[in-house]
Amino acid sequence: MNGDELHRLARQLLAGECTPQDFVGRVAASCELAAATPAEATVDVDRARRCGFPEVIFGEGKAPATIVAISQQLLSRGQRVLATRIDPPTAEFICTQIPNARYNAVGRTLRVDAPEGERAALEGSQRRGRVTVITAGSSDLPVAEEARQTLEWMGVEVRMVQDVGVAGPHRLPARLAEFADADAIVVVAGMEGALPSVVGGYVPCPVFAVPTSVGYGANFGGVSALLSMLNSCAANVAVVNIDAGFKAGYLAGLVATRRAERCDES
Repeated sequence: MNGDELHRLARQLLAGECTPQDFVGRVAASCELAAATPAEATVDVDRARRCGFPEVIFGEGKAPATIVAISQQLLSRGQRVLATRIDPPTAEFICTQIPNARYNAVGRTLRVDAPEGERAALEGSQRRGRVTVITAGSSDLPVAEEARQTLEWMGVEVRMVQDVGVAGPHRLPARLAEFADADAIVVVAGMEGALPSVVGGYVPCPVFAVPTSVGYGANFGGVSALLSMLNSCAANVAVVNIDAGFKAGYLAGLVATRRAERCDES
């Protein structure tokens, strides 16, 4: 719990909006969480300076209290929080400890963005760069949503083009105007994984392909889509791991933000 949160809680106590027992309990829980962090995690609080963005928390396998403690270390230094692979019970606990945390159940991501004033500067035309996330089918949406949440956390303008897979080849060209000017594109597809090559043939920017585990038995949990994408004949297609929406979103976000920075300098 940082100083602002402690002041807010104290004001709630004085206003009668929380009981003394609740006040003591939340402060004690915050102290326990802060004390637990060094033993369980070494938080890279300098990563934002070195790499442009703060450390991202991979939530799977971590105790909810550990995720809260890591988040609070980042927040205490004015850094935004993004946690991926967060299940609903873990998200519920985190949101009780960090009231301004926002959970996306589809993408299984949890974010704590910049304060209101800083966040306003990232809205609309002030966002840095433009990325389009394209899905082959509706079943690919959870992975695509992880990519979208990552990009929004990075301050990038995101467009979604959904359900335009090669089973209906007329659908993609009809929406070309929605991604023709993107700085980078994320394409999420399962089954045979053909969509990234098709998209790559339409655009002059990097295409980050995400194979998903969506498909029948011979899909081998996304392996067949992964191999198809690795063998893409489109020169501008690069491939990330199976279901790795965060990784594709982050890479596309780096391309978009760096390009925006170059334009600002010129």
